[in-house]
Amino acid sequence: MPEIAEVARVTHFLRQHLVGKKIAKVIAQDDSSVFGKVGTTGAAFQSALAGKRVVAAGSQGKYFWLELEAPPHPVMHLGMTGWIHVRGEQTAYNRYAERMSGAEKEAWPPKYWKWHLATDSNPEVCVAFTDARRFGRVRLVDCPGKEIRLNTPLVENGPDPVVDKDRFTEEYLKKKMKGRHVPIKALLLDQAMISGIGNWVGDEIMYQAELHPEQYSDDFSDVEITKLYKAICYVCDTAVSHLGDSDKFPVDWLFHHRWGKGKKDAATALPSGEKIIFVTVGGRTSCVVPSRQKKTGRLVAGVKEEAPEPEPASKKETKSKTKAKPKVEKKKSRYFDEEEDGNDEEDEPEARPAKKAKKSAQKAVKKEEEDEPAPTETIDLKPKRGGRKFVEKATSSAPPDTGRRRSTRLSKAAS
Repeated sequence: MPEIAEVARVTHFLRQHLVGKKIAKVIAQDDSSVFGKVGTTGAAFQSALAGKRVVAAGSQGKYFWLELEAPPHPVMHLGMTGWIHVRGEQTAYNRYAERMSGAEKEAWPPKYWKWHLATDSNPEVCVAFTDARRFGRVRLVDCPGKEIRLNTPLVENGPDPVVDKDRFTEEYLKKKMKGRHVPIKALLLDQAMISGIGNWVGDEIMYQAELHPEQYSDDFSDVEITKLYKAICYVCDTAVSHLGDSDKFPVDWLFHHRWGKGKKDAATALPSGEKIIFVTVGGRTSCVVPSRQKKTGRLVAGVKEEAPEPEPASKKETKSKTKAKPKVEKKKSRYFDEEEDGNDEEDEPEARPAKKAKKSAQKAVKKEEEDEPAPTETIDLKPKRGGRKFVEKATSSAPPDTGRRRSTRLSKAAS
């Protein structure tokens, strides 16, 4: 999801290409999610922007907006996959752009567009908003331009660490941390507390501060809070100054090594050899370097730790075992890791099917003993010559049925 740095990037391009220009035409799709879920429509968006001059562009955390010469003003959120494109300009940061084909870069309006506009300037400037997964939001705020941040949704959000230096102070952070009893990573990601911090920024902050992400927010010392505040400012300022271009991030950042979870070429350690793990609690995943991020206080219960990917050697070992005992290893790989497979291989019982068969046979015998009718009745069903007379004789001398199997030999002796 685009975070504080990526939003700063799209805002930069809007200021550079759109501010000061008049919008000549605008086309918007009537998307029930992008527009509809925040109380507007594509048609209303078109009407609000057409013929208006763009006075300014701004951002707060994960939100950005265009201030027009007259209200209402569009306030936008990129969601998971939203982006702003300017025709003829690569607005996407490098990693994002690499996923686009040459045809997609040249197409206009771009694929997955939700709105696109053109200015009356010469040369014409064309801008578009795209969103493949439709989690982005575009709303209209009807207020004077200078009061956009005093209205929903911005007023409910906390200060931006880069834009709001006067509000986001160390004392502010300390008060919020001491006033809540939640994992510190959860507090950082709460947009009502601080605007703009998402998962990767939060991981980088905790790594730079050398603090554990799942430690409770009210269980840090004043010295640790100072380190955390400095790390927030450092990471956010640096990422925004580079406009989210990760190729320009410092080489010692965790960012360059945290994306491997679930991939074959996953990094399991930093270049220094320090181990990387992923911690999951409450459905949220954090990348952690345990040798640096020490636990100095209480941690939330139920933390699940896992390595990003098994070592390549273990994979080869598993493959060799699979060839030797394909059926057993295939079954075990679904429930156990390699270490457990190695320990249990020699203990695998060979006679399990026989045990099951024996158990089944015992059950069958027991059922037969309980349910099988008396021998006299069984003989009555067999088409033997003279059987009818035999049945009559057996019936007249047979004792009352007690539910237990009785031998015909004993019956004959009794008669």
